[in-house]
Amino acid sequence: MTGTGPFRRIATAAAYGGGGLTLLGLATYGLLLAEAVLARKTVGSPHGLDGPYADGVYGTVYSTPGNAEPIRLAMLGDSLAVGLGMIDASNTPAVRIAHGLAAVAERPVHLTNVAKSGSVSADLAEQVDLALRARPEIAVIFIGANDVTTQQKTPLAVSGLRQAVRRLRDGGVEVVVGTCPDLSTVEPIAQPLRWLTRRWSRALAAAQTMAVVEAGGRTVAFADLLGPEFRTYPREMFGPDRFHPSARGYLQAAYVVLPSVCAALGLWPESDTQPDPERGEGVLPLYLAASEAAKEPGSEVAATRLGGRAIGPRGRWAMLLRRGRGAEGPVDQDDPEVMPRGA
Repeated sequence: MTGTGPFRRIATAAAYGGGGLTLLGLATYGLLLAEAVLARKTVGSPHGLDGPYADGVYGTVYSTPGNAEPIRLAMLGDSLAVGLGMIDASNTPAVRIAHGLAAVAERPVHLTNVAKSGSVSADLAEQVDLALRARPEIAVIFIGANDVTTQQKTPLAVSGLRQAVRRLRDGGVEVVVGTCPDLSTVEPIAQPLRWLTRRWSRALAAAQTMAVVEAGGRTVAFADLLGPEFRTYPREMFGPDRFHPSARGYLQAAYVVLPSVCAALGLWPESDTQPDPERGEGVLPLYLAASEAAKEPGSEVAATRLGGRAIGPRGRWAMLLRRGRGAEGPVDQDDPEVMPRGA
């Protein structure tokens, strides 16, 4: 995800049908374009493309003769996975996930971050090449925002992600994908541009979920994870460019994904893997689970079986779990071991 001129492209695509809408009048297009220009001016200059170097071993306090071999974790994706805007690597989502995983597993975690700012889903192939060299046991992918802001065709974006997940799974790697966040939470975007970005972000997130689950991975919805707090505390949750998250915002993103990372490795409590119908959890056809997950942050979707069958009359079965919005309440950003509720 980058802040370089996305809003004008969104406005143009909306006016001329690139986002799946009908042709709009010149007056409506002018309004969208004006909002795009204003948003871009408000966002300001991006941080560049490089985040802090984060590769290394975390949670060494848990290293003992019996469990000295670290869990190998790879991070792939765009600037959200990079932690763009952070100076200290400990504030990036990859390192937060590594510390959290180490605490749950009580084993060190070796992190390899191959994410690259500005990446779209079609760029994941090169990142997968690099990640597989590290022989990871689990890979986390944050991708999708740039597919929206650069108006990538949905089939192209979904195909790139599906291929990346399939290659990782063929290599024996567990995969967790944080789907496209709701870009309407970016403060400088006003109506009607806000409504359009919300629509496209959620549509892509649902399509990503179906592709990832079909390829053997699992997804976690970001949706409007950061929306309420970003609107209430924009100076605390946004970084200086008012587009990328602050350290606190990245912490939220990391911890909404952490339970699914642990579950993929068989480390999460069994009691938290059982669906609660009162929370809307349970087994659904994949297309329904994907649509529901895109609406609520922290919703996990993974393949499952019903009656011993992976596919039912309405397609592949999937388990929908709502694992929550991540860290709740005040957090100590200086404590890399801070854990979310339920850990």
